[in-house]
Amino acid sequence: MDAIRELLKADEPVKWLFYGDSITHGALHTFGRRDYTELFAERVRYEMARTRDVVINTAVSGNTTRPLLQDFDWRVAQFKPDVVFLMIGMNDCSDNNDIGPDEFEENLNELADRVETLDGSLGLQTTCPILPGAAPDREPNLPIFMDVIRSVAAERDLPLVDHTRFWEQNAEKLYYWMSNAFHPNEYGHLAFANLLFRELDILDPESQTCRLHFP
Repeated sequence: MDAIRELLKADEPVKWLFYGDSITHGALHTFGRRDYTELFAERVRYEMARTRDVVINTAVSGNTTRPLLQDFDWRVAQFKPDVVFLMIGMNDCSDNNDIGPDEFEENLNELADRVETLDGSLGLQTTCPILPGAAPDREPNLPIFMDVIRSVAAERDLPLVDHTRFWEQNAEKLYYWMSNAFHPNEYGHLAFANLLFRELDILDPESQTCRLHFP
């Protein structure tokens, strides 16, 4: 994470790209509030006065790692991002998609290889937990897939933002932060942003975007 933190201190503008599924897409379940990528843009481009930085969100609802690979050139490569934050796995882990942990790991490594060819930095992220008993096709599998993300991050020495662990440590807030079985609401996106800011050392308790509630 140090290399990414240094970019936040650089004079040159930075291109930030967020890649993933509906959770990063931020569609519907924020009910008109900002998702965590938009909160990131507000924190960096306004509050930190990095006005020439560009924040791009090319996440698509329903995606697994398969379409992330298939559409990589259009949704990532053409922008030549300095940093790619990848959050994926909630759909991969569904029994309905027939993607096992081995394929998931292989796909993550290929995505990492492709980001590397762009001379960009990749930050991996785990996702939110699932409400207990609400998605039986995913719930038993999700911890295994999140462990795959942790393993790939460790083996490749990649930065990791472990949202799953943070949410588990704040389990009493789970129902407050969720819109349905596996989509965070606007408060869940505040939680995502809060941990991302912590990991990047840009958390400021006085900042509107860094709070775990809406003022």
